Amino acid sequence: MFKLVLASSLVAMCLASPIAPLHQNPEASAQILAYENVLHDDGHYNWGYQTSNGIAAHEEGLGAHQANGVFSYTGPDGVQYRVQYVADENGFRPEGAHLPTPPPTPDHVIKSLEQIRANPPKYQKDFSLEALDATIRRLKN
Repeated sequence: MFKLVLASSLVAMCLASPIAPLHQNPEASAQILAYENVLHDDGHYNWGYQTSNGIAAHEEGLGAHQANGVFSYTGPDGVQYRVQYVADENGFRPEGAHLPTPPPTPDHVIKSLEQIRANPPKYQKDFSLEALDATIRRLKN
């Protein structure tokens, strides 16, 4: 008799309480509100999208040579984050109020690189003045 009452109680409890997923993720129901993807014959492109959960992104560029873009999202802390970036021969350079920034390059490092630029190595086959110039420009900014 005890087993029947216990089994009946368990069945009643299971039927009375709704079954909910263990992890409900509100992001799973986000919808795409806007989407654009354009590729021009000359290699220029632009794309962008916006979702119902506050994510947005846009990028324009030229093939694999350069890109400029921005994306934004709401973090777990409820703060809206925005990242603007450039990607080109100098690498990927994101900027955002929440991103850490590197300390300035010491003057002696810049001067050393400029001395190398003024007197480039003569017998180093893989030495590139263009790469050195790009490095100096990047470190000065």
